[in-house]
Amino acid sequence: MLTANSETRTETDLLGSKTLHTDILYGIHTQRALDNFPVSGRPVNRHLIAAMVLVKQAAAMANKRLGLLPVEIADAVIYACGQILTNEYESSFPVDALQGGAGTSTNMNVNEVVANLAIIRLGGKPGGYDLVHPLDHVNLGQSTNDVYPTALRIAAIRLLRPLANAFASLQEALQEKEEAFANVLRLGRTQLMDALPMTAGQGFGAYAKAVARDRWRLYKVEERLREINIGGTAIGTGLNAPLKYTFTVTELLQELTGLGLARSEFPMDPTQNMDVFVEVSGLLKAASVNLLKISGDLRLLASGPAGGLGELRLPAVQAGSSIMPGKVNPVMAEMTGQTAMRVIANDTAITLAAMSGQLELNAFSPLIAESLLESLEVLTKAVALFEEKCIRGLEADAGRSAERVEKSSALAAALVDYIGYETAARIAKQAQAEGISVREALIREGLMTAEEAERILSPRQITKPGIPGK
Repeated sequence: MLTANSETRTETDLLGSKTLHTDILYGIHTQRALDNFPVSGRPVNRHLIAAMVLVKQAAAMANKRLGLLPVEIADAVIYACGQILTNEYESSFPVDALQGGAGTSTNMNVNEVVANLAIIRLGGKPGGYDLVHPLDHVNLGQSTNDVYPTALRIAAIRLLRPLANAFASLQEALQEKEEAFANVLRLGRTQLMDALPMTAGQGFGAYAKAVARDRWRLYKVEERLREINIGGTAIGTGLNAPLKYTFTVTELLQELTGLGLARSEFPMDPTQNMDVFVEVSGLLKAASVNLLKISGDLRLLASGPAGGLGELRLPAVQAGSSIMPGKVNPVMAEMTGQTAMRVIANDTAITLAAMSGQLELNAFSPLIAESLLESLEVLTKAVALFEEKCIRGLEADAGRSAERVEKSSALAAALVDYIGYETAARIAKQAQAEGISVREALIREGLMTAEEAERILSPRQITKPGIPGK
């Protein structure tokens, strides 16, 4: 807050003047955004800011190379961008993530901070825009409408890669459990009712296959994010951006990021159409659906332990209750489920924002950016923690699982090809009524000998394809 004794400077725009602290690195456009959008209390995602600064750096390098920007100014801008990318100036980017203007406030915030750091580099003081101007120099050849989508693509790619790697690692962990539990017999269930015997390993194998698809889809979707519209300026026509600049800045961004970025052949498309981000978000949603299913299954299979299924034991990571001694909750699975729900909710926001664009621009791109980058970040962290603190350490209760199979009428399904459906159904009903196993009812009725029942109903036989015992 300004006080009577504060050192201040005054900046002016077309709406009037604003007073700022002398040492603040942002300027009047940022201050207006702070006044206008005190909404969520969350600043613009730091990954988007970093990507935008990288675009500014590449633009300055391109303008210097082409002689469009004086060398001294270009070098100061390039230096300023490098300083910001060291994460030393995070507090200089306070604009709320939920802002109007299609990201203009974010672009101007970056322009002003870069300009003022460059001014300091040249021996001036913040606000001395006669040395380095936020628009005439830092934003030269650019518009929010090509800088913002380009930066969002870069930020998204950078976050997609670790997420795909996290899913690959989770897949491996699930496959290890598939192998470890290959001989643990458990009861398969459909519609929460006893179905057929299976192994616990087979269940984890199904989870691993679902996660493998997620990993591959996330790995491949990066291709759609590589097409950038930098050089398209306001609506994709390229006004005020020489074609040589467009090619040069694209090449420089490729070098600076190490990403396979490509100049759009029709920049009006990525300037106004946000469907690529909907596609990425849709795959995040699909992955979240699988995570929600898997985490929910683990909670159910580990429920109890005395009053539930109790066929799995999840790692105990914290006490579960302030009033119930000894209670341990499946908190890592719950965290994973909640993260998945958040990503699914973000997908709805992204869908609505993308479809709300009009004519040559989408004014709701800040919501797309905030939602997409949040989804990428939280999902990567949740998947890694789920693997580390839940999947890796979970155990199967082989004895309890086998006991459930033995007492279930599900074993009767293995008898259909030997004694017929009607007889098998009668045996299952009799076993339930008398509280005995299907095996015992089968032998008591004289339909099979103990040796025959053991051969047909052995765990190895009833969990593989084909007719048990044949």
